[in-house]
Amino acid sequence: MDLNLIWFILVGVLLAGYAVLDGFDLGVGALHLFAKGDTERRLMINTIGPVWDGNEVWLVTGGGALFAAFPDVYATLASGFYLAVYFLLFALIFRTVAIEFRSKHPSAVWRRAWDIAFSLASAFSAFLFGIILGNLIWGVPLGADKEFHGTFLGLLHPYALLCGLTVLSVCMMHGAIYVVMKTEGEFHNKAREWVKSSIIFFVLCYVALTMATMLYAPHMVEQLKLRPVLFAIPLIKLLIIANIPRCIYKGQDFLAFVSSSVAIVLFMFLFGSGVFPNMVYSNPNPQHSLTIYNAASSPKTLGIMLIIALIGMPLVLGYTAAIYWIFRGKVKLDQHSY
Repeated sequence: MDLNLIWFILVGVLLAGYAVLDGFDLGVGALHLFAKGDTERRLMINTIGPVWDGNEVWLVTGGGALFAAFPDVYATLASGFYLAVYFLLFALIFRTVAIEFRSKHPSAVWRRAWDIAFSLASAFSAFLFGIILGNLIWGVPLGADKEFHGTFLGLLHPYALLCGLTVLSVCMMHGAIYVVMKTEGEFHNKAREWVKSSIIFFVLCYVALTMATMLYAPHMVEQLKLRPVLFAIPLIKLLIIANIPRCIYKGQDFLAFVSSSVAIVLFMFLFGSGVFPNMVYSNPNPQHSLTIYNAASSPKTLGIMLIIALIGMPLVLGYTAAIYWIFRGKVKLDQHSY
């Protein structure tokens, strides 16, 4: 068995799971200020209230897997992206505090302040995830010592900013669809309009990012050239994206959410296949890139960790499935709601 490849896939699965699950969390937060009045905003928060903390387990698990399987990658990202990761963690913590603190006081000013904090922190988190993703595609300056030799401002180049905007747009689309799926009545109809606008926003960003990637990051299409069968993936993704407005028009909200989730998974698959076998691409010196082989733990460590993963992954999947099953159905406000 190629343990390095297996762990590359496992880390990718965990991060894709996080992108799908916490993606709509961040999207709901980014859209939060579009809701008017306390009742609508409480509905927004309560759509994600039972599940948002469980969704973030996938990020923690993915980070732990990355640390155990590819410690050099973890170390380089933690140091080279230090400020970006710091701001990201601060935003994720702040949005969590906003969710919990908002309903602790009936004051309109108090709730308005936490509404703004929740929305801005959610949008900023999604945007920062995109910036990190964009730099992994574009490449960062690495030395032969595997150390990052750039600056924080150097991470904020136009391609990374465009990638940040694209990730924000897909989260907003994903979140809007989730709100439509979980609500009913007048607010449900209002949220359906958000889906239409967010799809347009996402498609514009996605087309621009695709063109920029083909022009300025041609290494991302090398695997498509070597394995033409992979070209079916972007075609399938386009069909799935086109299926979202069709499902919304027909009132098939759950199928629209499934389509959005599959589109995100395929986006992560294209990212993984594009960077493979690199995990941190070095630009302008590709020979210094961190790959799944030169940045991995020992084969013994990978083997032991694989056994632990085979035991732990079903638990994570079972917990996630149980939570979504328990809290299925439309959101209704009561005395226990946020």
